[in-house]
Amino acid sequence: MPQSEPRFDELLAGARRSAIHLEMRDGYAVPDEADDYQRWRETGDRDVDPASEYWAPWVEMVQAAVARGVVMRRVRIVSEPVSEYIRYEHAGTVVNVLAGEEVRWLPRDQAVGLLVPAVDGWLFDDEQLLVNHFDGEGRWRDQPMELRTEPALVRAYVDAVKAVWDRAIPHDQYKIR
Repeated sequence: MPQSEPRFDELLAGARRSAIHLEMRDGYAVPDEADDYQRWRETGDRDVDPASEYWAPWVEMVQAAVARGVVMRRVRIVSEPVSEYIRYEHAGTVVNVLAGEEVRWLPRDQAVGLLVPAVDGWLFDDEQLLVNHFDGEGRWRDQPMELRTEPALVRAYVDAVKAVWDRAIPHDQYKIR
């Protein structure tokens, strides 16, 4: 990310009303979760301790945002049957929810008719869009994130995410297949 771009933690700290993440890949290969993912693949055990070294920084950021009145949402569009990676994500989502996030899942075949963005991203207060850039293997690109604030672009993303959210299944009701 260029030096002039705010970091995710700075954007979340500045959020006043909402932070919403749209995820649409069936697999990610980001370095910060590589060890946990490998351990889960080998043992079937996922780190779900909100105080663990892996989760604590995230949990603290989410709880601080929620305490300020920020609604944090995460919605995932997934193929079914789900990929191994989505099983891993689903197994850890209990911590996202415990931290204060609302999480929903939308099976890809139930997204027919929705016009969704081509890229994952975070919306902050429906005013700023932090676009995530991944390669075909789910690794961060050279410029992993890009902040966009053009009103028409942000509004289109907001509308798409709202449509996905409205159709998606709450985490406690979604059963992976």
